[in-house]
Amino acid sequence: MRGDLHLHSAYSDGSATVIELIQQAVSKGLTHIAITDHDRVPRCGDIPPVTALKVMPGIEISAYDFQKQRKAHILGYAMRDTRSVTAFCRPLLERRQANSLRQIALLAEHGFRIRPQNFVKRAGHVIYKQHLMEYLVATEQVEEMFGTFYHETFKNGGYCDFDIEYLDAAAAVRVITEAGGLAVLAHPGQQQNLELVPELVGYGLKGIELEHRKNTEADKEAIRQMAGQYGLFLTGGSDYHGTLEDGSSELGSCLATENALRIIFNNNSEK
Repeated sequence: MRGDLHLHSAYSDGSATVIELIQQAVSKGLTHIAITDHDRVPRCGDIPPVTALKVMPGIEISAYDFQKQRKAHILGYAMRDTRSVTAFCRPLLERRQANSLRQIALLAEHGFRIRPQNFVKRAGHVIYKQHLMEYLVATEQVEEMFGTFYHETFKNGGYCDFDIEYLDAAAAVRVITEAGGLAVLAHPGQQQNLELVPELVGYGLKGIELEHRKNTEADKEAIRQMAGQYGLFLTGGSDYHGTLEDGSSELGSCLATENALRIIFNNNSEK
């Protein structure tokens, strides 16, 4: 059993379609994958049946602990009914879309040939800043995706650098749990938020993402200790975004434990 349980597709800010993710996974000899797009669950009808690979529609909710002022991405797996999760995430997707439209307007004000109509292919999907950069590069208005322009404009206080309000972390865990799913804290090493675990366990947190490129060895040791203390399973994934992330990892480069695969996929088969 070889599984990558953290993949992003073109439904959010990944460059690969669902079918392309499946093809890559099969070519790498994986047996299990989960598609965990930001704040939306892929429709089951969008995932073709594949005999050589078990594919699970999941989610990664962009969340925040407002008391401790820490970001927390919450992965959701094996949800029975995703309608409540979809409704929970809808306001965030609307804020993200409004944010991107504002960025488009600001870019146009600064002389770039860009407007919302350039993104009709994303009709029904949210536009991310990566899509803006992709368009600017494709139209030869900017030389590279993640070069100086990106970091000066979308990062470090640039004129397109502003945050949106995330969803409450405890509520994100709860809505996944109430949907019959398994909630997992994603890459705590990246956001230094392991301190949130005791509270999130009270809302139904079941696991922590151990194998992730942003978790250092020190992070992993702390994760193992926390998981042991609270009886949480450990999982892992590449957090693959393809060409739409600066320094994206390779699909299959971080794998879940066989124990996690059994827990998650058995939970799914029991529904």
